Amino acid sequence: MQPTVSIPQHWAYPRFTLDQRTEQGTILGLYYYPSGTELAEQFDEGWRYVLMPNKNSDEISYLKEDQIQPLTPEELFQQITAEIDFYQQQISILQQQLVVLTGGFTNA
Repeated sequence: MQPTVSIPQHWAYPRFTLDQRTEQGTILGLYYYPSGTELAEQFDEGWRYVLMPNKNSDEISYLKEDQIQPLTPEELFQQITAEIDFYQQQISILQQQLVVLTGGFTNA
């Protein structure tokens, strides 16, 4: 079963999704300041996003929707392709280690 998130009808729909890659990083979480609340009066109503600028860092940032820029399809393609290349290299290294460990005998 897929997880489901319900958003009240009187809230605006979020512009970005969980795990979406943006210029500012990957979206890890989001929360909403509804109108009429103290937080909305203090910080403006609307969606806030929790982003991790770099997956190798424990740094996170909290940004309003208008502070986030989506990646272009070309930028997204380049990021994903680079990540695939990285993991393919890691797989190759691990396969070489298996060959050494097993003396050339593998089940693959």
